[in-house]
Amino acid sequence: MAYLAIVDLGSNSTRMVVEKIEDDGTYTEVERVKEDTRLSEGMGEALVLQDFAIERVLQALKNFQQIYQQYPDVQIKAIATAAVRQATNQAAFLSRVKAEVGIDIHVLSGDDEAYYDYLGVEHTLAIEDALLVDTGGASVELILVKGGQKQALISVPFGAVSLSEKFNLHDAPSAQAVFQANRYVQAVYNHIEWLMSARQLPIVLLGGANRTLARMEQVQTTGILGQNFHGFEMTANQALDLFELLIQHDKAGRIVLPGLDANRADIILGGCIPLLNLIMTLATPKIIFSESGVREGIITEYMQQMK
Repeated sequence: MAYLAIVDLGSNSTRMVVEKIEDDGTYTEVERVKEDTRLSEGMGEALVLQDFAIERVLQALKNFQQIYQQYPDVQIKAIATAAVRQATNQAAFLSRVKAEVGIDIHVLSGDDEAYYDYLGVEHTLAIEDALLVDTGGASVELILVKGGQKQALISVPFGAVSLSEKFNLHDAPSAQAVFQANRYVQAVYNHIEWLMSARQLPIVLLGGANRTLARMEQVQTTGILGQNFHGFEMTANQALDLFELLIQHDKAGRIVLPGLDANRADIILGGCIPLLNLIMTLATPKIIFSESGVREGIITEYMQQMK
């Protein structure tokens, strides 16, 4: 028996799962923690990780360290995604993490991140034909799945935090700002040659911004906020209705909407715009939510290598 701790430095949050690995090759999750660190905050056009965001991440990593060090024979796999991938001060940041926390961070390429998303979903949901969409703080991963197999994948360099900052979507954005954000996102999508192969396919949503929509819809339809949204479905029109509801409110109004995480109230519009454009472009019929993503993909690969 051994333990594997997967530490994920995302652009909006820092997360960790600890898996108990049995001798027979099975595994069980024993810890799952998240801290809202927003590493991509304030990076701007210069793409520089800011000191205040770095401090938040370092504190989260030290908190996680106190947890995983309690487990015997624990192996640490630490990854970073878009914010660190794009950062011009990436090397200095990684050196500081190593010096203060003692772990090496593997920076995933955009393709790697998309591939782990695919592995995580494929291992836990019966998906034949779909477009997988992982909306993070500073990137969106798109994976085309046909016949249960990945056909194409790409990572595009915008997300909930970066779009919100670039187009000032945090509070009560102007119609012009929303239009410009949509135009910017659509222009990027227009250069993805294979994207129209996903026309009229369901979209499988990953990422915290997307799960916010699942929470809101579940509260509206059942009156109860559940804890697990894996496999939860809604129509594309229901998702568009939620975006319409969100854009009717300023930040203060969004904070009190049932099911909306208050910590995402300032970036939820930026987080929804990538999905909004996909629904309109691809005539998406329905949306399926996945709790699995990069971290689940990593444990899947780890177990495959062990076998």
